[in-house]
Amino acid sequence: MVNKVILMGHLTRDPEMKVTPSGLEISSMSVATSRKYKGQDGQMQEDTTFVDVTAFGNQAKAINQYLGKGKPIFIEGRLKLDQWQDKNTQQNRQKLSVVVEKFTFLPRNDGAQAGGAPQGGQQRSNIGYNAPPNAGAEYQGYEADPSDQIPF
Repeated sequence: MVNKVILMGHLTRDPEMKVTPSGLEISSMSVATSRKYKGQDGQMQEDTTFVDVTAFGNQAKAINQYLGKGKPIFIEGRLKLDQWQDKNTQQNRQKLSVVVEKFTFLPRNDGAQAGGAPQGGQQRSNIGYNAPPNAGAEYQGYEADPSDQIPF
């Protein structure tokens, strides 16, 4: 079976960092991805999807330190389904999100020349982070309580 997600988009808010009692850093964020297509009327349309994303350990620290609202990011990860019971209504709830396995910082195109090169002709290098094979292993069995997360 395959569980692989690839996203490229912009953060919709600053990452939120938490630390578990065992010291594992967890960074939560939301990424907006857009798709452009031609509608039935022949006009260009844009469809935006907002995806909740979670990173762990060194990846969480790097994302929290270097990225903020509006910054672009390329993410490779896996889907995760969180299930819980609402404390107030006692109804079963669920949320689908992406767990980061690998990510790359992307250059911003603000003020960039054609071809994506920044002003001044210098190329920016992308910095990528690969999760070690056991990344998030400490997370196994940890269930986030979405009721304490800040809505976006």
